[in-house]
Amino acid sequence: MKLKKQDILKALEQITVPGEGQNMVEGGAIKNVQIFGDEVEIDITISNPSLQARKKTEVEILKIIHKEVYEKAKIKINIKVDAPAKPQVNEIKGKPLPGIQNIIAVASGKGGVGKSTVTANLAVTLAKMGFKVGLLDADIYGPSMPIMFDVTHEKPLAVNIDGKSKMKPVENYGVKLLSIGFFTEPSQAVIWRGPMAAKALNQMIFDAHWGELDFLLIDLPPGTGDIHLSIMQAMPVTGAVVVSTPQEVALSDARKGVAMFQQESINVPVLGIIENMAYFTPEELPNNKYYIFGKEGAKNLSEDLNVPFLGEVPLVQSIREAGDVGRPAALQIASPIEASFEAITRNVVQELVDRNKSLPPTEAIKITTMAGCAAVNKK
Repeated sequence: MKLKKQDILKALEQITVPGEGQNMVEGGAIKNVQIFGDEVEIDITISNPSLQARKKTEVEILKIIHKEVYEKAKIKINIKVDAPAKPQVNEIKGKPLPGIQNIIAVASGKGGVGKSTVTANLAVTLAKMGFKVGLLDADIYGPSMPIMFDVTHEKPLAVNIDGKSKMKPVENYGVKLLSIGFFTEPSQAVIWRGPMAAKALNQMIFDAHWGELDFLLIDLPPGTGDIHLSIMQAMPVTGAVVVSTPQEVALSDARKGVAMFQQESINVPVLGIIENMAYFTPEELPNNKYYIFGKEGAKNLSEDLNVPFLGEVPLVQSIREAGDVGRPAALQIASPIEASFEAITRNVVQELVDRNKSLPPTEAIKITTMAGCAAVNKK
């Protein structure tokens, strides 16, 4: 089949430029189309610098040409990002954290999906890979990290750094840890309004001596509330990971969690979605998988939202038992759980590398409280 340039352009008219209202041809995104037999080389320019926008554009071009023009066409796409000379940015209110290279927020729209368990296992896996790792338990009202790291009876010590008294994080399994759980009794309920919780978080962030870290993981509370905004106001979050189970109720809330980070005024790159409790395999039937909460729900959600799928964690009793005794399951040498978390962690790191190559550093946001509601404004 002889390919024609006008047929290629006609097909591309069906694709809208990311962030713009016009199609690729009318909007001038198509800079050049060259045809060499069954090979097509397309040069395009877009203004959206996000990795997700670039990937989505490439996929749509491939699909439409294969569908509308020639299904065996060999297509090469050259994408150039032409961002505005002076892009609008969020006003930086939070202070940078010296020595910390990457800050990853781990969130879930719904409670009970295993977010804290996943965060703990990501942290110890990163540490096993040789990275310097810190973990901030930002779940003020339900801190669980002291239990999961077997440090419930530990207390952060005071150290003198450049003439200032700082908290020294508790450390176990190669992970530096701070949690409000270190400062309250196990049976004590934390009954604080938003400003008090935000103040406590700021103290654990800025009054702590984290030292040199490759990664600081933040275990956020469930939902999309005041604590989340306080964290993103306090520091520039490099990227976010959303945890969900496959069931519809959890997926609905996970969708909201992704939407929160992708809001224009927040604009924290979503590194991907992790599916927890993906399936159950009984010991006596190791080749069987039972999809108790549904099958591939989080994977399908990631495709719908055009964000990476980072992997799945099975529903295994030993993961719960390991968390209860304070030794994260990813520490089990040569186990399927260790392999699962290693694969997920490598995916997180790869997405972070891609994000840092293609996007500028994230900036903290400015939050204004009006009439009892938190309104996020981009200046």
